Amino acid sequence: MAHSYNKNLTRREPHPRIGVGLFFITLGVALLIATNDLLNLGSIHRYFTWETALIFIGVILLLNLHFTGGLLMVAGGFWFLLDEINLAFPEMLKTFYWPGVIILIGLAYIISSLFKRVK
Repeated sequence: MAHSYNKNLTRREPHPRIGVGLFFITLGVALLIATNDLLNLGSIHRYFTWETALIFIGVILLLNLHFTGGLLMVAGGFWFLLDEINLAFPEMLKTFYWPGVIILIGLAYIISSLFKRVK
């Protein structure tokens, strides 16, 4: 009886090649954005900064279903990158940014618990 209970609790680990594949896909998308200057930052070396590294790592974490860490990394990288991007952001966005991030983290905990329950 106890054996069948432990059998339901085991979690299947994803194959390591999935993480490597997601890394290369995300890197390719980042290179497409940089080479086509989609964020209007200028030259390619302006795209590869510590802010964009935070966003890159956050996207990788999100794709690997690590929602909390991924959201924090993307939100932090985007917050520090706001001064570099040549877009006009309303002051209201800056006021509601971090409370919105915290709400998203709460939703991420709920969604991740549903994923774990389904498995």
